[in-house]
Amino acid sequence: MTTEAPAKGRAVHWEDVRLPAWATGTIGAVGLIALWWIISAVFVNPSGRQVIPSPPQVILSYIDSGWEFYWRNFSVTLSEAGIGYLWGNGLALLLAFLVLIVPRLEGVAMQLAILTYCVPIVAIGMLAVVLFGAPPVGQPSGTAVFLAGLSVFFTTVVGALLGLKSADAASLDLVTVYGGSKFTQLTKVRLIAALPAILNALQIAVPAAFLGAVLGEFFGKVESGVGLAMILAQQSSNGPLVWAIALASGAVALAGYALVGLIARAIAPWSKGAAS
Repeated sequence: MTTEAPAKGRAVHWEDVRLPAWATGTIGAVGLIALWWIISAVFVNPSGRQVIPSPPQVILSYIDSGWEFYWRNFSVTLSEAGIGYLWGNGLALLLAFLVLIVPRLEGVAMQLAILTYCVPIVAIGMLAVVLFGAPPVGQPSGTAVFLAGLSVFFTTVVGALLGLKSADAASLDLVTVYGGSKFTQLTKVRLIAALPAILNALQIAVPAAFLGAVLGEFFGKVESGVGLAMILAQQSSNGPLVWAIALASGAVALAGYALVGLIARAIAPWSKGAAS
């Protein structure tokens, strides 16, 4: 704990105390676990059974399931999320760049992005099941990859377009004066100006891609994966295992988010988003 030096003769008040980030994070985590423990002990159903499993029960579930269980399921979902992340973001960036070269396409591009965001994912998931069917043995689910890519498309399109449009007008005019084309403006000015916004969008897309892959496994006929593991745990009324898988999913998504944030900080250290 660090404190700011108070003025001479002045008493130290609570507002003068400054805790480091790791301390506040630790206190917050301990507080959440304590609150979770209390709620799990208070809320029970009429038969006396806990509605919410306690932290020790979830920890025991991790031990009982074993490392192999989580590796088998999360490796499949991560591969699906990774493929969808690359395809979804790649197409979104390509569309954003195309709009800057051909401005008349902006209306169509935004309508397409909004459509992918607004259509209920349940309807899209059922359609994807019909289109892709069951995956071959040992192969990623096409439905999960499709929904992972769809989940990141809107965010990246909007973030990239806003960033590309934030380029300095004087720099763009200078490129035009020297005979540069719109493509030259894109590569020499707009892309550099848009880099922080694009990196932020790519960082936000990481948890979205993972969630999309998990939802795709709920719809698709898969042999393993986080979605299937949660379904089986629910069917067997194994509450602690459901919570264990859900918390592990959150940890994996958070780790991916932090990893892309570190990469963004290395590529664009001047960006506020990259520095977070």
